[in-house]
Amino acid sequence: MKLKLDDHFWQELPADPLQTNQRRQVLQAAYSFVVPRKPTAPRLLHVSEEVAEMIGLRQDDILGDEFVETFSGGCVPVGARPYAMCYGGHQFGSWAGQLGDGRAINLCEVEHLGKRWTLQLKGAGETPYSRSADGLAVLRSSLREHLCSEAMFHLGVPTTRALSLIATGDDVMRDMMYDGNAAFEPGAVVCRVAPSFIRFGNFQIFAANGEVENLRRLANYTILHYFPNITINPDHVTGQTGAYVQFFREVSRRTLEMVIHWQRVGFVHGVMNTDNMSIHGETIDFGPYGWLEGYDHDWTPNTTDRQHRRYRYGHQPQIALWNLLQLANALYPLVNDATPFEEELKDYQTQFEVEYRQMMGSKIGLTMVTRADDGLIANLERTLQLTETDMTIFFRLLANVTQSGSSEAMPDALATVADAFYVAGPLPEEVTSAWQDWFREYQCRLCQTNQSDADRAAAMNAINPKYVLRNYMAQLAIDKATAGDNALTDQLYQLLKRPYDEQPENEQWFAKRPEWARNKVGCSMLSCSS
Repeated sequence: MKLKLDDHFWQELPADPLQTNQRRQVLQAAYSFVVPRKPTAPRLLHVSEEVAEMIGLRQDDILGDEFVETFSGGCVPVGARPYAMCYGGHQFGSWAGQLGDGRAINLCEVEHLGKRWTLQLKGAGETPYSRSADGLAVLRSSLREHLCSEAMFHLGVPTTRALSLIATGDDVMRDMMYDGNAAFEPGAVVCRVAPSFIRFGNFQIFAANGEVENLRRLANYTILHYFPNITINPDHVTGQTGAYVQFFREVSRRTLEMVIHWQRVGFVHGVMNTDNMSIHGETIDFGPYGWLEGYDHDWTPNTTDRQHRRYRYGHQPQIALWNLLQLANALYPLVNDATPFEEELKDYQTQFEVEYRQMMGSKIGLTMVTRADDGLIANLERTLQLTETDMTIFFRLLANVTQSGSSEAMPDALATVADAFYVAGPLPEEVTSAWQDWFREYQCRLCQTNQSDADRAAAMNAINPKYVLRNYMAQLAIDKATAGDNALTDQLYQLLKRPYDEQPENEQWFAKRPEWARNKVGCSMLSCSS
């Protein structure tokens, strides 16, 4: 197995002088060299052949023992120097100080076909940033991350990717629900792939520690390697303020695009701390995530966030803005002028309104969306929450509603989406009335689009997925994999590679969450434990 190494993060940025995995506070460094932990009996559970090809690996490479040894942490590629990154962050709105890669180790950086990728092992042992943890990960969280990374990519959502899921053969002690019932679980390592794993928190830690020169070095490095459209001279200390503002503008734009996609498919990240925000505008750190089942702007999958619901679905765009403000504060010492950052943050708010309107309009089949459609969209969002309504199923079925604006067509329109409602039997009269009012307005609006029902349905089905990784589906795969059966993991992986296709053979997955999963651990809310 040959990887074309192209490391430069550890070659160009300041290193921690200590070269042990011992836990400690790290200053004046962007990373620490570490040694991954060798697993007892690594075994390949699943691999994304797409990602393997993307980084330059062949089918023969995947099948070999060297693949398992390398991507479980047991064998470091010749010439590579694994490292854990140093960063800080705000967790649930409060500054947490040094955080860093506590259970993630950057194995190496590779180049293939003119593109560069960082390969990161999650669950490969403790690092200087592990604090009181062991740096390991368990099968349930690793399988969820592996599947979700690839599912998000095929949904068209900016995301990190996942190469492989490998069982370690070791048991890991975890208190899954933080209720004092710790137990051993099977360990695993997932290999994550991204252009880089640089986060908002990488800049925050340098700013918080007053390490302005290191902050400048990191900003210059990031712009030089990952934002080629921005002109930067890393040898110049002055005259670069415009480049830093432009960098912030680009990160803001990418972050906005990512969150719009989250809202479009009903994805809830669950832990939008600033250390979980990528400067690439890619979804990173799949912990207690979830997809909306019942359409509810107040829903969060995270048990830790149950009381305040800071990271609930409807609040994600505002949290992204708040996180961008923290990044702006971190970059401020390089510019010493708040005005350009304030302007960019205002632009985020303006652009979000425009792009959210366009996204929601597209979901309901409107080709040209204007402010005049705001009422139609707002009424839809209110009506969706009058009774428990499955988001994915509703928008997929909505494509089958015809343009007819006659009053006689109203019951048919409601019947078309009836399978999206969780309530058994007829809807309450007031809910039925609200839906009939909305459909009357909606079908009248469709008649103004000059688009056939067939063309509109095709356009809607291209952005409203039929299949998403519901928590209960992931839990079923986890249960099977824990018992030694990986067939369902691959079945879901193949299903989610074509989330917008009809796939009649997989129709059983186009269904509301089963009632048995409503309050089952792993199927409703989840903890950060992994």
